[in-house]
Amino acid sequence: MAENRQQTKSRPATLVRRREILDAAQEIFGAKGFANGTLQDIADQVGMTHAGILHHFGSKDQLLLEVLEHRDQTDVADLDGGRIPGGMALFRHLVRTAMMNMRRAGLVQTYAVLSAESVTDDHPGRAYFEHRYTELRRDLREAFERICEERGITDPGSIEYGAAAILAVMDGLQVQWLLDPTAVDLGRASEFAIEAIVASVIDPRPSILDI
Repeated sequence: MAENRQQTKSRPATLVRRREILDAAQEIFGAKGFANGTLQDIADQVGMTHAGILHHFGSKDQLLLEVLEHRDQTDVADLDGGRIPGGMALFRHLVRTAMMNMRRAGLVQTYAVLSAESVTDDHPGRAYFEHRYTELRRDLREAFERICEERGITDPGSIEYGAAAILAVMDGLQVQWLLDPTAVDLGRASEFAIEAIVASVIDPRPSILDI
């Protein structure tokens, strides 16, 4: 019985400790990148040893993957069922996310740094980001298709380009905002871009670039 009580008490403490490590790793990886941010940096942040970090996560690569998963859970924590919505609600969700990101620069910085680093050879986060972008493009395509079906739109603009462009704009604006928050209103600029892209898909017009 005493052993069972000890296990019951230690499990919540372990979860709290893991969360502290994840938060510290997110901060270190965001500031230094995955390659330059060391397990010792993270250990120092939470008052542990290098071996203590490995006890909880096994390896630096595994720690990175759990940091990315932790970020994903944070993104959908306030949504019904923990899932992003579909149709026009998805685009509204993206605007709200951009607005919310202005209050969590550390999280945005971590994502920007790690996503950029992931294109390098043998980066442990590459598969994660490839999968993430594949899934997000699919979700956006389905949202566009649903809107077109609901509104009886039979000849939309390029749904494929629209989905990719929204992700590119959001990520690019985050980098500009991180470099100079006074020069870019992340929320409003993201809203403007998303509205323009959605409009160009569901109500395509002749290109103003055509000569």
